[in-house]
Amino acid sequence: MSESGQSIDVWDRSPAHGIAQYERSTAQGRAAQPPDRYWLHALLFLITLATTVHAGGILVGRVLAYESLGPWWFVPDGLRFGVSLLLFLSVHEFGHYFAARSHGVNVSLPYYIPLPFVGIGTLGAVIRIRQPVPSLRVLFDIGAAGPLAGFIAALGLLIVAFATLPSPEMVFDLPGHEVLKQHVEQHGTFPDVRPESDGEITLVVGRTLLYIILSQFVADAPPMYELYHYPLLFAGWLGLFFTALNLLPVGQLDGGHILYALVGPKWHGRLARMFVSLLLVSGAIGFAAESGPMLESIHPVVAELSWFVLAGILYFFYLRVFDRSLPTVIGVLVLTMVLAVLSQTVVPLLNEIGYSAWFIWTLLIVTLIKIDHPPTQVEQPLTPGRKTLAILCIIIFVLCFSFRPLYIL
Repeated sequence: MSESGQSIDVWDRSPAHGIAQYERSTAQGRAAQPPDRYWLHALLFLITLATTVHAGGILVGRVLAYESLGPWWFVPDGLRFGVSLLLFLSVHEFGHYFAARSHGVNVSLPYYIPLPFVGIGTLGAVIRIRQPVPSLRVLFDIGAAGPLAGFIAALGLLIVAFATLPSPEMVFDLPGHEVLKQHVEQHGTFPDVRPESDGEITLVVGRTLLYIILSQFVADAPPMYELYHYPLLFAGWLGLFFTALNLLPVGQLDGGHILYALVGPKWHGRLARMFVSLLLVSGAIGFAAESGPMLESIHPVVAELSWFVLAGILYFFYLRVFDRSLPTVIGVLVLTMVLAVLSQTVVPLLNEIGYSAWFIWTLLIVTLIKIDHPPTQVEQPLTPGRKTLAILCIIIFVLCFSFRPLYIL
């Protein structure tokens, strides 16, 4: 993910003025490259490697396979996970970095973000762009380079992971999981549905179109509720997940840069608002599915009140998505509430796209990332080759995106 260090002003669009500003900005970018603090980038990389090794080994949880290592039992699988995940993150960020440097744009080396003792051990990595991006084509090149390079790395990780996939008997290296072990011992395969009687807390990852396609070529592809026990496979799947997040077609995410360069500000604004509304529909359906049974157990009246809470949440978001245009806000709010009600009554299939965590991501969009994209200094149309790459990025997004990417049972 790239991060702009300065706001971009609205520039005079006359060709002579725009080209002059472009050339001046490019020359300044080449001349004003501050020295990178290599020690800081290296330190953050090493800390992030340590936190991802720890988190990955703990998530995989093959205590019985490496119990001879004592308290360091998590290291072998942790290294497989951490090195693979940081390989993907590095390829993605250096895709941005080298694209920016090739255009003379002042840019930092990647900053890796460690997250000790939580989740997967990292929040990813960012580069810092220290000057306004001078032209639309440069914006596109920088925005598209990261996801394209990262996708190739994630695809490579998945191919290697599937080619070296251990048999389902790997589950015998895990503590607990007795019912699952019995099924594997009897049938040699995983059950399609996670056994409820095991009582284990399970991380389930979403099925993406690319994962479905690749899994058809192997006999023992693990179900989505077991995938996090496979360090290389899980790292590759996370590569798809981070690629999809970066390609969300909103604001100044990579996908927002690409969409803005492809269709211009007017259609970027329309399509971005449509997509954020789709995320809010998913969030509303997920909220209804998750909160309803829990609150019903407290009291039926409390469960009914949750619908008013949901309407309030949606009203808060839609006011910001549609720039306080009340007729549009009310219309989209009513439609979303109707779909949420239908998902819990007559169309339960809608629950397949329900995911309340999109509310958190939407909050980040409306407060930090923003929906609209600022203009560049020179807004020339994309070349045919760049348009082809933009369409390829859209296809990659479709292959990598899942409405329910990560959830816990």
